[in-house]
Amino acid sequence: MHGDLYAVGGFDPCFGKEDLLSFGKALKESDVDSITGRLYADVSMKDTLQWGWGWCWDDDMPVLTPLLYGKKNIFIRTFSEVLHGLGIRHVFGGQARCPQNGVLLAGRTRQLADVLHPMMKESDNLCAEALFYQLAARTGKPYASRKEAMYYIERLIGRLGYDPGKYIVADGSGVSLYNYLTPELEIAFLRYAYRDEAVFSPLYISLPIAGVDGTLKKRMRKGKAYGNVRAKTGTLEGVSTLAGYARSGNNHLLAFCIMNQGVERVAAAQDFQDKVCEWLCR
Repeated sequence: MHGDLYAVGGFDPCFGKEDLLSFGKALKESDVDSITGRLYADVSMKDTLQWGWGWCWDDDMPVLTPLLYGKKNIFIRTFSEVLHGLGIRHVFGGQARCPQNGVLLAGRTRQLADVLHPMMKESDNLCAEALFYQLAARTGKPYASRKEAMYYIERLIGRLGYDPGKYIVADGSGVSLYNYLTPELEIAFLRYAYRDEAVFSPLYISLPIAGVDGTLKKRMRKGKAYGNVRAKTGTLEGVSTLAGYARSGNNHLLAFCIMNQGVERVAAAQDFQDKVCEWLCR
């Protein structure tokens, strides 16, 4: 190959072995045995901050980079090993943006459901951050930050009839201590999603089911709430939340949001939330 090779990151939190091998095979099938230029990492999809705004130093959180392998910041190193294994000689040149006239040799895309499912069912923070920065990237601005993602979120808040200036969405995972939302706004989001089938269907399917799966598998395993509540959990030091939908005894779907703060024991807050859900499902 005469020229440079660019690995352009799209912040895919599910990118793994088979995906990476497909890149190497694409080069091999093009009869490439060496690269005269250099191998570059294009990480211009998002800003260079490796952590979220307002994350604590002792949070066990992944590095936020557009080029991931196995949810870790080891893409280039692993890709280089794959190329060496295929007998393709190359030299890594660092980070650089791919020229607009670059020719695509291979690409991998991911369905929304593939990211939404672990994000919601298992509360996967990296998947949440990846979707957050997909919003930011929609602006087309290189090295987009959380502010670009906020542009779309604030527009939606305004459409729902609320003042965007009164709320803060600091990150995608909710780990940041700078987030400032209210149960009222959360319910407005849930009602908005319910009115749009294209939004509601993938959201509803991805939510943990009480007593059945995900982060609610061990909660509400009996009673009216069992199987009738689909909701997302949220936990920080001293904070426990639950938001989603509950199906009542008359088959109405109720949107709800519970935010418990100043919590000494998370179990006590969750017990309270479970009791409220039981009441909603009567």
